[in-house]
Amino acid sequence: MKNPNDGFLRGRLRSVKFAIRGMWLLTTTEDSIKAQLFFALIATILGFYFDISNIEWMLQFIVIGMVLVAEALNTAVEKVADFIHPEYHEKIGFIKDIAAGAPSFAAFTSLIVAGFIYIPKIILLF
Repeated sequence: MKNPNDGFLRGRLRSVKFAIRGMWLLTTTEDSIKAQLFFALIATILGFYFDISNIEWMLQFIVIGMVLVAEALNTAVEKVADFIHPEYHEKIGFIKDIAAGAPSFAAFTSLIVAGFIYIPKIILLF
């Protein structure tokens, strides 16, 4: 909540504090985020192993960020939906299913980017 006594800089610092807290909550409580961070770690290790280019690093981190953002937003939608209507409801289920589609699109896109980056490098090994 915005504090009317905060100046511009203090308000931005409070926002950063809340953002870091949100990232901490996601990484410590949500299995989907933990799984995606694990895959991000594997991709980063592969990037060093295969000595990928700067452009490939940028693309890799963009899709990693995209997946994490989609997972975070999906989690937020699910938490709000569960708060509003804790019991099963067909419309809430529909909303949650749609929200779950976002990280799926992001994950599929990241797999395509990973294929473009790593398949040619793996083929060269054989």
